[in-house]
Amino acid sequence: MTRAFVADASVAIGWVHPAQATPHTAAMLDAIEAGATLEVPALWPLEVANALTVLQRRRKLTDGERDVGLGWLRGLPLRIDYEMALLAFSRLSELASAHQLSVYDAAYLELAQRRRLALGCKDGPLRDAARRAGVRLWE
Repeated sequence: MTRAFVADASVAIGWVHPAQATPHTAAMLDAIEAGATLEVPALWPLEVANALTVLQRRRKLTDGERDVGLGWLRGLPLRIDYEMALLAFSRLSELASAHQLSVYDAAYLELAQRRRLALGCKDGPLRDAARRAGVRLWE
């Protein structure tokens, strides 16, 4: 079993919004329920909360579903990495430029690289960048 892994915000959205779920997002949730730790950059809670708020505004989630989702996500065994802010003007910008990513996506890639963890994400460009960078993907 995977003891720890990195997952981007798209994975968490799949846990809360069934239309965004995939077999991979379900497997990651199963791993967490079996004791794995989710490692995320400090921007993850902001991205997830924003995405759920946008889904609620677009009437794809009710207020109650969003609130339940946020409460449930708050209870996950997270390890939040705060080093990303210190790396924004150096390593993250370099990775973003090298792989044609946003600096936000580079934060997930860098964390998985630095901690030598698998990366779970649904985003094609981030998955491609992880492969090129030698980062293991959750498969």
